[in-house]
Amino acid sequence: MDIALWTTSVVVSLVFVFSGVVKSLLPRERLLASGQRGIGPFPMPLVRVVAVCELAAVFGLFAPWLSDTARVLTPLAALGLAGVMYGAAVSHASLREPKQTAAVVAILCVCAFIAAGRFAQL
Repeated sequence: MDIALWTTSVVVSLVFVFSGVVKSLLPRERLLASGQRGIGPFPMPLVRVVAVCELAAVFGLFAPWLSDTARVLTPLAALGLAGVMYGAAVSHASLREPKQTAAVVAILCVCAFIAAGRFAQL
C-alpha cells in the first residue's frame, strides 16, 4: 500500500507542479489557447491563487510525511487538491467538456485515494 501511495503522490505532484507553474506564469490568453479552458469562468487573480495553492499542496504531499513532522498535513494537502479538482470538474462540466471532466474526476479520485491512505497510516 505504501508503494502505491508514494507512486500516486509522485504522479499527482507532477501534474500539479506543471499546472501550478503554468497557471502562475502564463497570461490568460495563452492558458486558454493551451487547452486550460476550465479557467475561463474565473478571474485571473483567483486562478493565480489556486496555482500557488496547488504548488503549496505538492510540498504538503511530501514534506510532512518525509520529515515525520505534522504528518496530518499530507492527507489534508491531498484533500485540498481533491477540492481543487472538484471545482475544475464543475467548471469543465459547465463548459460541456466531457473528456476534460472525466480526466479531472480521475485526478480527484487519485487525490482521494492518497488522502484516505495517508489518514489510515496516521
